[in-house]
Amino acid sequence: MDKLHLSQLFIYPIKSLGGIALQQGYISTRGLEHDREWMLIDQEGTFITQRKHHQLALLQTSMTANTVTVQHKHHPDQNISFPIAEHLDLPIAVTVWDDHCTAFEVNTEVSQWFSTFLQMDVKLVKMLQTEKRIVDRRYALHEATVGFADAYPNLIIGESSLDLLNTKLAHQIGMDRFRPNLVFTGGDAHLEDELTEFSIGEVQFYSAKPCTRCVLITVDQQTGEKGQEPLKTLATYRNFGQKILFGQNIMHTNQGLLRVGDEVRVIKRR
Repeated sequence: MDKLHLSQLFIYPIKSLGGIALQQGYISTRGLEHDREWMLIDQEGTFITQRKHHQLALLQTSMTANTVTVQHKHHPDQNISFPIAEHLDLPIAVTVWDDHCTAFEVNTEVSQWFSTFLQMDVKLVKMLQTEKRIVDRRYALHEATVGFADAYPNLIIGESSLDLLNTKLAHQIGMDRFRPNLVFTGGDAHLEDELTEFSIGEVQFYSAKPCTRCVLITVDQQTGEKGQEPLKTLATYRNFGQKILFGQNIMHTNQGLLRVGDEVRVIKRR
């Protein structure tokens, strides 16, 4: 088998907004630091995503050591910033799928900015490090925890998987449609499905379960427009038990640093 190398590394600090490409990142208890640490909620405390609000794709997140900034991809003058550590003191009960946890609103000004953008009342909330949202025990060891990601701390995809898909599409798409955390080069398409244990840099990983894809991948991350692809094409060759699979959800057993260029060392394959 060809050598595998980590080629791209991403975090998505605010759930369902544009991600940030990193050259290196630290895997902490809940996954890459700051990944899905914030999210938008409606008045009932339920999470908000691009599945329904496609225009969230137009909001790009960036970070410095102390600050988070959000700006419109096509209108940079539309932007808002806030300190990474900032939050109000009143706890809020929030829901992510079937999970219920506690979060804290960043501040009312930031919430109002997002409310104006979405034309509905929303709040931007933060998950503190003290909050413990437990990963599904059927797939995780040692009561692993996760932030506001859908279910798992990390998602990995091989570049070969996207290359194969693009040979079947009339118009090529980028990896941003699938919002992975880790991307690697080398190996055959969908090799990630076979990796049960592997290490990258200082961190050892194990497979949790394949990633089931939904309508979110049909939203163009540059225009915010929704179409039928690539879900329509994936359904012709990645349909397993009425579920469209693309990418692998993975867990980690320790903390440590990842760097683009690190070798992906396979320990066990299916």
